[in-house]
Amino acid sequence: MSEHTASGGAREPPQVLLTGFPGFLGSALVERLLERGDGPIACLIQPKYRALAERRASELAGSDDAIRLYEGDITEPGIGLDDGTLEALDSVTELYHLAAIYDLAVDPEPAEAVNVRGTEHVLDVAEALAVDRFHYVSTCYVSGRYDGVFTEDHLEEGQSFNNHYERTKYEAEVAVQERMADGLSATIYRPAIVVGDSETGETAKYDGPYYLIRLLLAQPAACSIMTSLPGGADSELNVVPRDFVIDAIEHLSGREDTVGEVYQLCDPSPLSVPNVIEEMGDVMDHRVVSIPGSKALTKRLLGTLKARGWPAEPATLDYLDHPTRYACPNTQRALAGTGLECPPFESYVDALVAFVRDNPAVGDEAMT
Repeated sequence: MSEHTASGGAREPPQVLLTGFPGFLGSALVERLLERGDGPIACLIQPKYRALAERRASELAGSDDAIRLYEGDITEPGIGLDDGTLEALDSVTELYHLAAIYDLAVDPEPAEAVNVRGTEHVLDVAEALAVDRFHYVSTCYVSGRYDGVFTEDHLEEGQSFNNHYERTKYEAEVAVQERMADGLSATIYRPAIVVGDSETGETAKYDGPYYLIRLLLAQPAACSIMTSLPGGADSELNVVPRDFVIDAIEHLSGREDTVGEVYQLCDPSPLSVPNVIEEMGDVMDHRVVSIPGSKALTKRLLGTLKARGWPAEPATLDYLDHPTRYACPNTQRALAGTGLECPPFESYVDALVAFVRDNPAVGDEAMT
């Protein structure tokens, strides 16, 4: 709830600035920060999403002005805000940077503009505002195809990348860590593959593991075919529900002892790719038949299916033989005794499948 100054009438200036509203994670985090009493919150929004942002702000804060919307663009210097607006935001002490392109098939130019240069521009604004704290949402997949166990202490390991999304998020985190080395008080959060709410299954778009769910649902229950890749039987699919990610960020961001740390928000005991598919099939009551296939041929097949309107994305195939395993010792230590932990995939896969069945109109387009 917004407050007024004792001198009468003037609105309380925002102390939090957040990018990535009204996105899937950004909206949920704003709600939690308001519940924590961190409002009013200044949210940077793109003009094309103003109507959605206003609707989401109304849902979260009613007629209150606890959510202040500022039109801007992180791909521009000053994040698209004029000098007067930036001066008006000099009350901001904490900046949460969530805005990014999450699209496994993204082209290099937009990925670099948003994920790399956009992050650099947000860092510049954080410096100009002299914020006390910077919070950056990265991804576990800065690992690229690192062969082995990737921890919070790993980053620049000479790894290759599956796509431009991974590469540009890696470059963005390198930029954040360089500023941290220069004195920026920051905390980095690396979620694994984020899916919907563990209770309701709600999500904003169908990507990642949702392609597996939708491909299975599109096939007959008596025989649903999935391809197994060479080496894929030992690969892990590290999936985390949105509510765990938001709960963890809200908790960790409220502690002083987390400054300077990196936290991988992943499942410490993830299922293998075959076990994830088996769990999906069991919930659907589908008989899943696994057929070995080469990666190149399967990618071409998925590309053909995608062109014909099937729920398929060739880029997701790279995660079915992913060589990296993720460990999260920093996160486990920090969350010990709080009751916050990532639930096992098998405990909420039914909610994910039910939501997909009940909401076929949800698309797979990234918010850009």
